[in-house]
Amino acid sequence: MNLAEKINVMRASVMGANDGILSVAGIVIGVAGANTSTHAILLAGLSGMLAGTVSMAMGEYVSVNAQRDAEKNALIKESRALDTDYAGEVAFIQQKYEATGISADLAAQATREMLATDRINVATRERYGFDPHEKTSAVAAAMASMIAFPTGSLLPMAAISWLPASGRILGTILAVIVALSMTGYTAAALGNANRYRAMLRNVVAGILTMAVTYFVGSLFA
Repeated sequence: MNLAEKINVMRASVMGANDGILSVAGIVIGVAGANTSTHAILLAGLSGMLAGTVSMAMGEYVSVNAQRDAEKNALIKESRALDTDYAGEVAFIQQKYEATGISADLAAQATREMLATDRINVATRERYGFDPHEKTSAVAAAMASMIAFPTGSLLPMAAISWLPASGRILGTILAVIVALSMTGYTAAALGNANRYRAMLRNVVAGILTMAVTYFVGSLFA
């Protein structure tokens, strides 16, 4: 498994767990707002977990396959461009190198040498911004999401089931906040983004989700 595929699987795992936590927390909090029956809450949570697991897995599979189809089309287009307008593609790559501050002579030499060894992949990378050598697996991403979503959903289901009735809603909210902070931080770390901003965004989204579903559920109490 190459680096790109490892990152893709990790991304699918983190996002799957995050969605499992958030989606099922919203469901069980909403049902708890309308019904104090632990059986009803667990049944709703389990239904949401199963539906979300299938949905997330299929979504990852379709998404990765769509990306791979787009990359294949880009390779075909670039191959045609190299056959019909090789000089134009050379000029494009050379100008791109020059834009980074490389001298015209050095950019021309680098372009010639790189295209001489692997012209289709080099030209595609420079024109479309992805490395054709880096492959991602739709099946691996789907499997990662399929495992991560129900794993994440277990936390809100366990919290709202095992905690005393008097404090289970607050306890579940606190447990979800901690879990969303962890997944938000991890997702930001994978994307080299601002960790604390991602954590805050994730937690706020979770609180809003649970607040809305609880409010709606309480209308039917």
